[in-house]
Amino acid sequence: MSSEAKALDWQRVASIYDFDDEDVLCVQAGSRRLALYKVNGEFYATDEMCSHGKASLCEGFLEGYRIECPLHQGLFDVRDGSPAGTPVTEGINSYLVQVDGEDILVKV
Repeated sequence: MSSEAKALDWQRVASIYDFDDEDVLCVQAGSRRLALYKVNGEFYATDEMCSHGKASLCEGFLEGYRIECPLHQGLFDVRDGSPAGTPVTEGINSYLVQVDGEDILVKV
């Protein structure tokens, strides 16, 4: 893959100044809607929608590395999208995140 094609995989989705620690934002990366999290100064990104019910994780409660679905209170680990509490049994996609100056980039 050429370096030009690789560069197209990374999408700017936000600024580091857009939110605080223990916060979650909905962002757009190309055609995908993602949930972007900041935990302990690090950034993580997952699919926006819960795999259990059609609810936006951007409206959920973030505590540490876990996001709680606002519909059924299921939990996901924001680091890898894995289920972290019932009734969730199916994970969600997670995406690589990098910071470039003030920009937050997600690889989709």
